[in-house]
Amino acid sequence: MNLQEIAKAIRDTKENIILIYAFNAVGKTRLSIAYKDLTKDEDGNHAGVYFNAYSEDIFAWENDDENDNADMRLLVRPSSLDRFHSLLNEDAVLEKLMPYKPSYDFKFTIDEGSEDARIEFVSFFEEGGDQPIKISRGEERIFIWCFFLALFEVEGLADVQDRHFFIDDPVTSLDDHNLFITAFKIYDLIEQHFKDRNIIITTHHVGLFSILFDQLLKGEKSSRYKKYTKPLILSGKHGDLNLEKYNKDVFLYHLRLLQLLKQAEDDGSVKSYHFVLLRQVLENVASFLGTGRVSHVLEEIGMEDTGPDSQIINTLSHKNIYFYESDELVQDNKELFTQILEKLMDKYGFVLHVD
Repeated sequence: MNLQEIAKAIRDTKENIILIYAFNAVGKTRLSIAYKDLTKDEDGNHAGVYFNAYSEDIFAWENDDENDNADMRLLVRPSSLDRFHSLLNEDAVLEKLMPYKPSYDFKFTIDEGSEDARIEFVSFFEEGGDQPIKISRGEERIFIWCFFLALFEVEGLADVQDRHFFIDDPVTSLDDHNLFITAFKIYDLIEQHFKDRNIIITTHHVGLFSILFDQLLKGEKSSRYKKYTKPLILSGKHGDLNLEKYNKDVFLYHLRLLQLLKQAEDDGSVKSYHFVLLRQVLENVASFLGTGRVSHVLEEIGMEDTGPDSQIINTLSHKNIYFYESDELVQDNKELFTQILEKLMDKYGFVLHVD
C-alpha cells in the first residue's frame, strides 16, 4: 500500500476513533498530510484540524545572540493559521498548560499592523521575573502542544473544519509523567468530540498507544467507546507499507512494561504513573485468565485486601492524579506497588532482563 491508499482506508473506516501504532520511520507525518489532502473539499478547504511535525515547525527561537540573549523569544512563523492567532490569549493556553505544572511565565506579542493580526512572538520568563529565558526542548514541545489545544477551540477553526482531528505523536522528548498527562489530554479531546467527528491518533510510542488503548477499550468508561474505536498498526516491510489490524497476541508489550516496573522498583524511583503501567499488566493478565477483573488477579497472586488494593490502583491511575496532584507516592503505596509486583512475578514466573 502507499500513503494515499492508507489515508483512504482510514477515511473509509466506519469507527470514529482510529488509534494507530506506527513503527519508527514509516511515514506518520506524511500520512497526516496525505489524509489532509484526501479529505479537502472541492474548493481545496481543509476538512479537519491537525497537530504534527509541521505544526511544531511554525515555531522557531530567535536567540538574540548579538545582545547576549537579552531578548530571546519564540517566533511564530507565518502560516495558514495566522488569522486565528489574534483570537488566542495567554489565559487560553495557560488553562491547557496548567496540568503540566510549568515553572515559567509567558506573554504573547501581537503584530497589530498585520492584516491578519497574528501572534508574532512568545516570550518566556522565570516565574515572577522579567528577564527572558529559553525553556527546555521538552517544555517547548509541551507549550506548542497546549498552544494548539487552545487553538482548536478558537471560533472559526475547529467548529468550521469539523470533520476530524488528526494528532501525530505529541510526546517526543517528554518524560513519563508528562506523557501520561498528554495521553489524558487526548482522552479528554476524544471524550468531548468522538460522536461528532473522526479522531485519528498516530504514535510510535508504545506507552501512549497502550494508555489510550487501555482507556478506550478496557477502562471504566470503555463501554462508551468500544464500538467507536479501531486500533491499527502501521508497519513497513521491505519498503511496503501495511495497515494491519491490532492483534493482542502479536503486539505484546506487557513484558516491556514489567521491565520498566522492575527497573523503577530496583532504582527506588516508583512514581504515580507506574501504577498506570501496573494496572495495564494486571488487566492483560486478567484478560488472559478470562475474567477481565484486576481484583481476580490480585486474589490469584495472594493479595489479602483485594477491594482496597484495587481501589488504590484505580485511583492512582486516574487522570486527576496527573492533572492536580504530585507524582510522588506515600510510603504505603510504594510498599503496595512492590508487594503486587513481586507476587505477580512469582506467581506467573516472568523472567526479565532489566538494563
